[in-house]
Amino acid sequence: MKVVAIIQARMGSTRLPGKVMKEVLSKPLLEYQIERVRRSKLIQQIVVATTTKKTEQPIIDLCDRLKVDYYRGPEYDVLLRYFESAKKYNAEVVVRLTSDCPLIDPIVIDKTISEYLSNMNNYDYVSNTIEKTYPRGLDVEVFSIKALEQSNNEATNPEDREHVTPYIYHHPDKFKIGCVKHRINLSSFRLTVDTEEDLDLIARLIPCLYGQYKEWFSIEDIIHLLQKKPEWVLINSHIEQKEIRG
Repeated sequence: MKVVAIIQARMGSTRLPGKVMKEVLSKPLLEYQIERVRRSKLIQQIVVATTTKKTEQPIIDLCDRLKVDYYRGPEYDVLLRYFESAKKYNAEVVVRLTSDCPLIDPIVIDKTISEYLSNMNNYDYVSNTIEKTYPRGLDVEVFSIKALEQSNNEATNPEDREHVTPYIYHHPDKFKIGCVKHRINLSSFRLTVDTEEDLDLIARLIPCLYGQYKEWFSIEDIIHLLQKKPEWVLINSHIEQKEIRG
């Protein structure tokens, strides 16, 4: 089975425009994420799925520099963008990642993929987001190309098409859903980048983590640092995630 990670990325963002290319230690956040995704042992190819807008050129330039494949599709019909990306690169298993997760943990990615691959007769979709026990910013969704194609063919709600997977997990009558959970609940921690406060936290974490662990550290290392720096947790603890309607 060809496992392809598709990272959706665009420069447009209502809360923090250009967030994926914001720099910490002179490196774009998207580059940190790609480096960490590349440490997955189960992902065979990484594709950045961006839009056809001219403003996405910095993302394209980064992909060219890092020799990462990319696909350009509709801005708001992200479901179609995913399906076209998956078909172009012959994906059989799709790993959906969003580009606002610079500290994504490859161990968590592989745990989610393994749960899917080990239970393909039982699941069409597996994620660590249905029951949230991981910090926001470590979100991983894994599903079959068949489930993605069915969603693309059947979903008509704009929310379903913009957010890619709601049609799957809102229809347990059509798709078999699996869930991956952490041994303890870490969902109160926020490690995604959607606001200036989020960026402030990440800009504090990266120098410490990369300084202590060089290029490799796990979610446990991140949480250990935050437990030593409880004041950092407060930086973005008040931020509410934009909910998917419907």
